[in-house]
Amino acid sequence: MQALFEAVRQACSPDDWSRGVELSRGGAVVVDHATKDEVMLRISTRSGMISPTVKLWPEDKDWSCNCSSQAEVCAHVAAAVIVLRHAPQTGPGAPSQRPAAARLRYCFMRSQGGLAFERAVVQDGQARIFEGTLSARAGRQSEEVLVTTQADVAVELALGSRRGWLPREVMPKLLAALSRCADVRLDNVSITTSATPVGLRGCVVDEADGFKLFVEPDASVTEVFANGAVLCGTTLRIVKEPELTAREREVLPTGRYFAASEALELVTEVLPALRKRLTVDIRTQRLPQLVSVPPRVVLEVQREGDTLTVLPTLVYGEPPTVRVDAGRLVHLGGAIPRRDEVAEHNLVRHLRNALGLVPGHRAQFTAADAVRFAAKLKTWQGEIRGEGHKTFVLTPPLEPRLQLDATTFHLWFETANPGPSGHSSSHRMSAATVLRAWHDGASLVPLTEGGWAPLPLSWLQRFGHRVADLLAARAANGSLPRYALPELARLCDALEQPRPPEFASLQALLEDFHGLPEAPLPHDVQAILRPYQQLGVNWLAFLRQAGLGALLADDMGLGKTLQTLCVLQGRTLVVAPTSVLHHWADDLRQFRPALRVSMYHGPPRALTATADVTLTTSAILRLYADTLAQTTWDTVVLDEAQAIKNPDSQVARAAYGLRANFRLALTGTPVENRLDEL
Repeated sequence: MQALFEAVRQACSPDDWSRGVELSRGGAVVVDHATKDEVMLRISTRSGMISPTVKLWPEDKDWSCNCSSQAEVCAHVAAAVIVLRHAPQTGPGAPSQRPAAARLRYCFMRSQGGLAFERAVVQDGQARIFEGTLSARAGRQSEEVLVTTQADVAVELALGSRRGWLPREVMPKLLAALSRCADVRLDNVSITTSATPVGLRGCVVDEADGFKLFVEPDASVTEVFANGAVLCGTTLRIVKEPELTAREREVLPTGRYFAASEALELVTEVLPALRKRLTVDIRTQRLPQLVSVPPRVVLEVQREGDTLTVLPTLVYGEPPTVRVDAGRLVHLGGAIPRRDEVAEHNLVRHLRNALGLVPGHRAQFTAADAVRFAAKLKTWQGEIRGEGHKTFVLTPPLEPRLQLDATTFHLWFETANPGPSGHSSSHRMSAATVLRAWHDGASLVPLTEGGWAPLPLSWLQRFGHRVADLLAARAANGSLPRYALPELARLCDALEQPRPPEFASLQALLEDFHGLPEAPLPHDVQAILRPYQQLGVNWLAFLRQAGLGALLADDMGLGKTLQTLCVLQGRTLVVAPTSVLHHWADDLRQFRPALRVSMYHGPPRALTATADVTLTTSAILRLYADTLAQTTWDTVVLDEAQAIKNPDSQVARAAYGLRANFRLALTGTPVENRLDEL
C-alpha cells in the first residue's frame, strides 16, 4: 500500500492533493469492497449528486476514478490512498473513529391494497426518513456524508417529488431503477426488484364436446398490488397489461367456448394470434392433430370472348382441404394442415416472378397479352384447371402486299392460316391497322377471323416510316402527289417491284443526276443574269418540267423576281402584297416586255382571259378565292409567301384552293418561328 501511496503522491498536483486531504479528514471516503487484488471506494463530495467511484490495485500500483477530471491523479484518488494508508492496522475496509458515511435505503409499505414508498438514510445501523431531494442537497454544504450512486439518481428521476402512495404509471421506471440498488425492502423485509414484467397466461382445456379458452395470472405471482405491481416470491415486478382486444378483455377472463366444428379457427387463427401476445398452455389432448402437407398453387383458367381470365389459389392438401384467402385459412373439409408461411411466401413470390399473378386475385388478359400469357403457361409446372388458354394461338406472320397503278398505290398485309382440314385461308389486314399497332409497340395483331398474327417487325423497321409517310401523303383515291413519287420509287426498288409509270419524268432525281440542265431563257427576256441567278432559273425550270412546285427563298435584293420572270410560261397569276404590286408591273415591262399584263385589283375588276400575267393581292385572293380558283393557271406565283405560313388562315386556305400546273412561292423569310411554316 505504501508503494501505491508514494506513486499517487508523486503524480498528483498540489491542489488536488490538498483537496484529497480535506476529503479524507471530512469522512467522505467509504470502502465499498476490498479484496487482495482490488479495493473499491466511494467518495461523497457533499456538493454532488453522485459519489465518484475509485478503484485501487495496490500490487500493480494503478488506480482509476469515474469522475470527469482530466488529471492523471484526481482529488478522489488522493483521498482514497490517504485514508487507506492511515488505517493499515485494521485493513482497508475497517471503520475509522469518524462517523460512517450514510447510504440510502428504499422502503415499500403495504397500504390500502397497494404500495406506499419512502426513502431513508441509513448510518451506523440507524435509519431515518430522507427529506428533500438529491438535487437540492447537491446545491448546499452538509456535515453529513451521504454516498450516492448513479442508481440512486435514477431512482430520484423516476420518483420525482412523490412520496407515500405511488401511481401506477411510476412503477415501471421506479422498479427498473431500484433493480440496481442494494438496499430495497418491503415492510422491512429485504427484496429485489425487476424491470421484467409479468403478464397473463392463456389456457385451453376441454369443455363438453368442444374447448374452452381463458386467461389467468402467471403462476409465479404470489401477491398483486393495486399500483400495477406484483410480488413474485421476494421479487417485486410490474404487471404487463395484456394486449387484448376489447372483446377479448370481456370474454377471456371467464372463458370462450369453441365447438368441435370451430377447431380450425381455434387452431389456425385464434391461438397463433394469441401466442404473439401471451404464453398459451394447451391442457387438452382432443385438439385436432395438424398434418404436415406442403402448400401449392392451383390455376383456374377460362376464356371469355377475347379475354383470358386466370384465378390462382393457394391451397393445402390433395384434394384441397384448406384455402388461403387474404392471409386467412378457409377450411374446405378434411384434416387441418400445419401452416407453413415460409413456403407460402416462396410460392407467392415464384408465382409473381414467373407469371405476375397474386393468389386470390383474378387476372384478365386480352389480345396479344393473352397470347403471350398462354405461352408462359406452357412452362408452368403447377396444376392448371381448364383449357381456355389453349385457344389463344399464333398464326403465321403477316406479309406485305403492294399494288401499283399509274400514280396510285395500295398496300395491305396478309397471313395464311391453315384450317382444320389442311386447307389454308388468307387473312387480309389494312396497312393503317398494321402501322398503328407497330407504332403502339405491339408485336401481334388480332385477326377478325380469330387468332393473332405476328407483325413483320423486320420489314416494318426497314420500311415502316417510309410507308407511313406515303400513306399520309396519299389522297382518298390512293393517288400520290408528284413530290412523293421519288419516295415511292425507292420503296419499289427496295421491294423489287416495278416503279410507277409516272415516275419517268422524275428519273433524274434518283439516278444519273450530274447537275441541273441549262435552261434556255425566253426570247423576250431583257436582262443579263448573274451566275447564281442563272442557277436559280435552271433549278426552277427543272422543277417545272418535273411537275413539282418550288420555294425560292433567296435573301432580299438577289433577284427573286427576275428569276421568276425568266421561267413564266402560259397563263400566270401573281399574288403579291399591295405595296409591291406595281413593282411587279414595272419589272414585267422592263424584263418581259412581250408579255400582256392585267391588273386584278381595284374597281372595276375583272379577269382578262387574254392576259399572259394577271397581278393581284393577297387580300383580293382571300375575298375572291372562288373566282380565282375557277381558272386552271399554268403558273401561280405567291410573293412574300410568309403570308400563308399559318395553314389555318383564310388566305392560306384560299391559296391552297388555286389550281395550277406550276406553283412558285417567293420569300426572304421561309422560317420565322417553327419548321411547320415551311
